[in-house]
Amino acid sequence: MIPCFIFYIFWHGTGTCHEVEPMIYHIIIVFFRLMESEKMKRIFAVLAMLVCVIGGITGILLLGNDEGDDVSTKKVQDAAGGDHGITEISSKESVNTEKKPVDTTETTEDAVSELVDKTMAEMSLHDKVCQMMFVTPEGLTGTDDVMVAGDATKQALQAYPVGGIIYFANNFDNVDQTRDMISNTQSYSKIGLFIATDEEGGRVNRIMDTLGTTYIGPMYDYKDDGPDAAFENAKTIASDMSALGFNLDFAPVADVWSNPDNTVIGDRAYSDDYAQAAELVGSAVKGFQDGGVICTLKHFPGHGDTAEDSHYSSAYVNRTKAQIMADEMQPFRTGIDAGAELVMVGHLIVPDIDELPSTLSYKIATEMLRGDMEFDGVAITDSMEMESIADNYGVADSAVMAVQAGMDMLLQPADLAVAVNAIVTAVQNGDITEPRIDESVRRILTLKAERGLLE
Repeated sequence: MIPCFIFYIFWHGTGTCHEVEPMIYHIIIVFFRLMESEKMKRIFAVLAMLVCVIGGITGILLLGNDEGDDVSTKKVQDAAGGDHGITEISSKESVNTEKKPVDTTETTEDAVSELVDKTMAEMSLHDKVCQMMFVTPEGLTGTDDVMVAGDATKQALQAYPVGGIIYFANNFDNVDQTRDMISNTQSYSKIGLFIATDEEGGRVNRIMDTLGTTYIGPMYDYKDDGPDAAFENAKTIASDMSALGFNLDFAPVADVWSNPDNTVIGDRAYSDDYAQAAELVGSAVKGFQDGGVICTLKHFPGHGDTAEDSHYSSAYVNRTKAQIMADEMQPFRTGIDAGAELVMVGHLIVPDIDELPSTLSYKIATEMLRGDMEFDGVAITDSMEMESIADNYGVADSAVMAVQAGMDMLLQPADLAVAVNAIVTAVQNGDITEPRIDESVRRILTLKAERGLLE
């Protein structure tokens, strides 16, 4: 009885159901009559308790809704923090609308892969082999001292759609001319071109002395200034190059000046100490990246201990593979770990590994660079016009051998048409498989896609 009375008072007190008051009153009378049976007393007691619980919950919900009829609003400054407008957000809604970051790495990789697949599907074997060529504008057009890109460049790129163009000081007159030449050249190529030069600093520079970009001295001069200086020097060089239209630098030098009699490397090296060079080269790679250009570690597997200059003769590295892996590979390892996109293989003979120059050696270009060093970027030869190659191998043979060794790109073949035709013929004859060509082209196009050179 008491629970029913309490329920009656609560129900009446809410002021929401006065119309059911007579019904409640009759229920109570019936209840008293039924209470004469003990069994019914227990049953009705249980029912009364359930009704009280349900009624209480209902009353609470009704009271909550009454409060909700008067909802205050808050004015919140737009998330950008400026005068971009005011947004009204209910006090019952969450103010924090920040979305969780989405990992787009896999999506980006898939998109790049699809773009590369689509591009390769439209390429002939000739087109693929041309993509593996990195030439001077003179080597492309057959003219001397190219300073403009006009019809000759356009027609040459249609016939031989090469992967990259390397420029030298003789190609530059002033900043505007350089920008126009590079821009026009890019516009003529169906697939975006790697546009490169050798801009190391010091005695090996192509634009500092000719176009007046920021002068950076030889890297060896900064060896004791620490990794921050290596980073800033590289970033400065890269930024100046990028402003002119270059997207790739054949730097940094990862060789260590371990042989004082070595003149071809000398002060081009970051240090004469392996560990110090490793630290500086790794920082330089990051600097080039921050400056906006692709960088190249050179000259694998290390040109700093040679007595000879591979520009003019065969150059020998008279060290064991174990010594090279422990010493010379230190800067290459930190550079690769830092994200270097290219490795330039030098025409260096390492008798302990192979009697062939490294650019033509599967043991060095593939087993050592790809296997031991786990490099999966683009491998490019040093200039194929150097006498260490030109004096000992024909253009056709050296081109085929370089691809068989595992090289992805050939720099400055002495005759573009001969090199391309030789590789195409080697595929047709079965000396090189087309999947081997596809492997290199995929690496090249993937890098281009990642850098916005492939559409």
